[in-house]
Amino acid sequence: MSSGRSQIWRRRTTFWIRAGLILFIVIFVWVQVSFVDFGGSVSTYSDINDSQAAILSMVPVVLHKFLAPKPKNMTNIGLNGSYNNLGYYKASLNISDIKRNIAQYNLQQTVYNEDLFGPLQNDSIVIVIQIHDRITYLRHLIVSLAQARDISQALIVFSHDYYDEEINNLVQSVDFCKVIQIFYPYSIQTHPHEFPGEDPSDCPRDMKKDKALKVKCNNALYPDLYGHYREAKFTQTKHHWWWKVNRVFNQLEVTRNHTGLVLFLEEDHYVAEDFIHILRLMERTCKDACRHCNILSLGTYLKTYNYYGDSKKREALRAKQKTKKKFADVQPSWTFQVLPSLYQHPQKVEITPWISSKHNMGMAFNRSTWNGIVRCAAYFCKYDDYNWDWSLQHISQNCLKQKLHAMVARGPRVFHIGECGVHHKKNNCGSTAVISKVQQVLKSAKRHLYPDYLILNLATVLKKTKLRKGNGGWGDYRDHKLCMSMTIR
Repeated sequence: MSSGRSQIWRRRTTFWIRAGLILFIVIFVWVQVSFVDFGGSVSTYSDINDSQAAILSMVPVVLHKFLAPKPKNMTNIGLNGSYNNLGYYKASLNISDIKRNIAQYNLQQTVYNEDLFGPLQNDSIVIVIQIHDRITYLRHLIVSLAQARDISQALIVFSHDYYDEEINNLVQSVDFCKVIQIFYPYSIQTHPHEFPGEDPSDCPRDMKKDKALKVKCNNALYPDLYGHYREAKFTQTKHHWWWKVNRVFNQLEVTRNHTGLVLFLEEDHYVAEDFIHILRLMERTCKDACRHCNILSLGTYLKTYNYYGDSKKREALRAKQKTKKKFADVQPSWTFQVLPSLYQHPQKVEITPWISSKHNMGMAFNRSTWNGIVRCAAYFCKYDDYNWDWSLQHISQNCLKQKLHAMVARGPRVFHIGECGVHHKKNNCGSTAVISKVQQVLKSAKRHLYPDYLILNLATVLKKTKLRKGNGGWGDYRDHKLCMSMTIR
């Protein structure tokens, strides 16, 4: 009997151990899947899990709530819903519902969390974030903002050109500062078959003008300077940018008398924890040592930033690599390209004429600068370029009495984490590889953040910018008219 009981006990023990292991595996897989809020092919799924796990390990647990999408109630799915490209169910609202909701938000101008953090002060930072529909990146931007020092004193304005309840819920869950939502009312979403969306009677992009005149499409007389007709998906970004800046400075009750700094970000940016500290240092330094500086720039693009300090060092590195065959095709990793700028130049700022392709990310200016810009509205709205930043440079070069000059942080405090955007589409648009690298960079650079003072680099003061031909895409007089109609002086 003793031997029989022993065998039964061993069987039961083995059973419970196996059951425990199976339960652990199931829970582990469920946790991993619940945090993955982007799509991917089966071949890259394991890589995405590893990347996501690494990212979560560097985010405080209390902030995981911003990264985890809320599960959908699958029992109530009706005929008016669909799955988006991220694999999550999205209820479909008709256009009338969306327009009504947008109008209500814009009319009410609700400032969330004002009861917790008090009214906006004149020296507070206003952060304006332009959002389309890339919620994955927006989640990580919010996480980075939540970790910034003094963020509780700021106001974040989320400016949308796409109405989505999941994004709205995410924005309204922000609990670390004051928040307000505004909605661009002339979007492609709300005007899918009429201007400023794609009117079926509009001329196709590549139609020749003589043929367009024969078929009498709507905008036959107005191709751009390259002979192409407008594409709504490109014109919307410039319209949205101009509308939101006008609204923030001149229409919103909470900001229309604000004279402090307004920082402009996008949904696929990521900020360092000391970005507000640096902005205030830069603002103070401008008043003392650079009165003509009217734009502050915190960001840079990886492809344009000289992380090696000077070109001679870069060429020396390339020559050294070529002498060693096994390293001939090996480029320095992204992390090590960025780190020297943060390690060696934590206090340095450059003074330079504002260049649209270099200084348009994480840029900030105040009402005084805006008043000069808005007086040149016609130069912005009628310039044949669908990019808001190139149009702003056109204003600087051809209209402003005091051209735009930027104070640029040598150690970037705003990073671009998006793999895809308006201009670039890839197969891995949901990739978070860049996010992980940015986290590693900022972790390694932590002891170099929060400098006590800034050092001006005056070597670039005399740089000149060339007058450039526009990129086109903005030849349609209807775009000019709509843009001018959104101008508030």
